[in-house]
Amino acid sequence: YREIGDFHEYYSGARVAPYLTLFVGGNHEASNHLWELYYGGWAAPNIYYLGAANVLRLGPLRIAGLSGIWKGYNYNKSHYERLPYNQDDVKSIYHVRELDVRKLLLLRTQVDIGISHDWPRGVEWSGDHRTLFRKKDLFEADSRAGNLGSAAAKYVLDRLRPAYWFSAHLHVKFPAIVQHPPAALQQPGPDIPSAHPDPAPALVSTNGVKNSEEIDLDIDMDDEADGHPASAPPLPTESSKADPAVPMESPSLESLRAQLPVSFSRPAPAPSRPVPAIPRGITNLTTEFLALDKCLPGRKFLQILEVEPISKVAASASPHEASTPLRLEYDPEWLAIVRALASDLCLGDRHAPRVPDLGEAHYQARIEQEAAWVEEHIVSPGRLVVPTNFEITAPTFDPTLGFSDIPMPPEYDSPQTAAFCALLEIKNHFFATAEEKAERLRLGPEPAAPRFGGHSHRVMSGPRAPPSYFEQQRAAILEDVAKNMELVLQNINKLNRSLEGVIAVGNEFGSVEALWSQFEGVMARDPEADAEAYDVAGEEVEDEHGSHAGEEHSEKNTAR
Repeated sequence: YREIGDFHEYYSGARVAPYLTLFVGGNHEASNHLWELYYGGWAAPNIYYLGAANVLRLGPLRIAGLSGIWKGYNYNKSHYERLPYNQDDVKSIYHVRELDVRKLLLLRTQVDIGISHDWPRGVEWSGDHRTLFRKKDLFEADSRAGNLGSAAAKYVLDRLRPAYWFSAHLHVKFPAIVQHPPAALQQPGPDIPSAHPDPAPALVSTNGVKNSEEIDLDIDMDDEADGHPASAPPLPTESSKADPAVPMESPSLESLRAQLPVSFSRPAPAPSRPVPAIPRGITNLTTEFLALDKCLPGRKFLQILEVEPISKVAASASPHEASTPLRLEYDPEWLAIVRALASDLCLGDRHAPRVPDLGEAHYQARIEQEAAWVEEHIVSPGRLVVPTNFEITAPTFDPTLGFSDIPMPPEYDSPQTAAFCALLEIKNHFFATAEEKAERLRLGPEPAAPRFGGHSHRVMSGPRAPPSYFEQQRAAILEDVAKNMELVLQNINKLNRSLEGVIAVGNEFGSVEALWSQFEGVMARDPEADAEAYDVAGEEVEDEHGSHAGEEHSEKNTAR
């Protein structure tokens, strides 16, 4: 994963994607580049990034996307990461945030396709989970504990109910059919059911052995694992997951607990997230889920599907929908939601409180007002088509120079993000002046959370003070050490490749060496000894032939 891939060839224009490609971000991307396209944009010609969250139209299809992976401890935080990053920021920046999910949960009309990097939590139980658990034998323990997949993606899946949902992340192909209850029968309740009808046997053992041929690139991922199916304990509720190690209370335990100080009291379990009522505009009851494997030889990473639209709003799309090829367009409902919540976005300040979710009823009136604005200023003037306005903002990669000496990348202002904010007439929080960027670089990244025993303790510190002279010198020395270590690693890799080449050339001379060995063996023999051996062998052959001839003669006489 330390090797540069081939995306830079598409970014520079040396190669062009042959088909329109839409993607969401995961945990293996250049997060600083995608961060500049928070609302979505062209990462390269013909390759469109859907942003942190988005809904777009491709002809008659409505496509919803959610980027990032699930980490509960960062879900309710703001987007506080901003260059320069520390060692925690480079991971937390791709963790899903509640504000982006909140926007998707405010949609009130049907979409056709949902895309997330992480699997929606619990989707494995809607497919052939036994085969899945045999292939990935650590998944079963996480699944039964309610830890496999993304809770945020599940929220969105349960709300939007698209005809198709596509994911990746867990490095295995897996299809499933998710059945949604009719809206009239759905009752508000916890986001994870208290029991699951699956009759699969209980988990009896896990060997914890991962695929030896697969390199785990995600040092931040703790949910990629492999067990054997065996009687299904019910899936835990949110309250039961809060303290799984404590047995059920008995009067004696409760009386003992009452004698302890208040600080020993068990904390109240976190409340479950209620399932909101499904709007009338969302009617689909079946979602076909498909996860694909990694893009490697022999792996199942590609599948071609024909998708029939089920979104009724397709009939009101722009006049360009009948054109061929289909054009990528903004979605009016989504634009109204973005405008309605634009002021809730907070960037680059880890100490700023997150704007809380005030509920669907609170936002609905505001969204309706913004929908009228979008109709007047964007839909009616025919401005829904996504412009093909990709621009190269960062220097392109030069393979001859390598990348070991490149420092922390600077922050680039995206003309695409600026154009989108201008279209919606919202503030561009992602723009920074040259002086602001220089000041952040001068201060350096925030100190990372202290680590004890290999784990990071995520605590919020007070306002950052300017680094002292000692801290500046220490940072400079550590940067030099890191660069030199990177050079050492690169030279070791080059040496390994050279050794492999030498070994390969040596193997080609194996047959010649064997021939010379035979020749040497022949030339080293004693001619006199060979002659004596030949004479002895000749006598033996002659005796043998003589005896055989005599036997033949006697046999012939007997026959007569």
